[in-house]
Amino acid sequence: MSSIISKGTGLFPEELVKGMVSLVKGKSAIANLCGATPIAFNGNKEFTFDLDSEIDIVAENGAKSNGGATIGSRTIVPFKVEYGTRVSDEFMQENEDYQLGVLEAFTDGFAKKLARGLDIMAFHGVNPRTGAASQIIGNNCFDLAEVSSGVPITRIHHATASGDANDHMEAAIAAVQGAEWEVNGAAMAPAFRSALAALTLGSDNLQPRFPELAWGSAPGTIKGLPVQVNGTVAFGGSDDLTIVGDFQNCFKWGYAKQIPVKVIEFGNPDNDATLGDLQGHNQVYLRAEAYIGFSILVPAAFAIIDNQ
Repeated sequence: MSSIISKGTGLFPEELVKGMVSLVKGKSAIANLCGATPIAFNGNKEFTFDLDSEIDIVAENGAKSNGGATIGSRTIVPFKVEYGTRVSDEFMQENEDYQLGVLEAFTDGFAKKLARGLDIMAFHGVNPRTGAASQIIGNNCFDLAEVSSGVPITRIHHATASGDANDHMEAAIAAVQGAEWEVNGAAMAPAFRSALAALTLGSDNLQPRFPELAWGSAPGTIKGLPVQVNGTVAFGGSDDLTIVGDFQNCFKWGYAKQIPVKVIEFGNPDNDATLGDLQGHNQVYLRAEAYIGFSILVPAAFAIIDNQ
């Protein structure tokens, strides 16, 4: 019987990739709020085309006028992300069922980390493992989008602004709609979900204003708005509490569907001075890689509620 995977470089079995894609969609706030777009390895150029005026009524034999348009573009260039781990070299000797079991467990973990990493990178522009700002991502993230575009993202300061969490949510939505963009999603930190859950109604202040949020519940919609509650919004001590806006039209992301996996038998592929050489410890190394890209096409289509 042929092995599920041999040493060197291969691809995850198709059924594992399908499961991985489903897990990414289930664990990532961004993947839940907007669908993936196929990304070419040399990048995709996404165009924005804003018509500057309203339509014009033209009388019979009347003259037509120029309405004007503002055309912009952003290139989404994918970059490599990876995750690796050591396993016993029994992986290479066991039967196909054993190998598949190991790969299923590794695939499950990698998909969850990929989903979490997508959010962390797109929200904050940092390397998920180190928490340090990524030069590869640069300003292509929600926290720094206005730096690269020169268009301010409206910020509502929850800690110092007057009103409660619901008022601040309404203010953020109003800012996006005031810029004539749709509000079709919100990525929310658990702390802001709790702030909404604590709001009450009535003279006795005993009736919850959002009963669907009681006891840590995080429904997929709140008052009809798609909402994803995820700790990645406030990753690394960020002040972000909620990002509201037009995720479906003004944010694009995607990754290559073919996800390579390497089984490395020799050397020290994770550069771990303590663990040392694989052969010296009867180990092999599993490494999965993916190419992922994203871009905020229109920063003005979003607003951020922060904890300042």
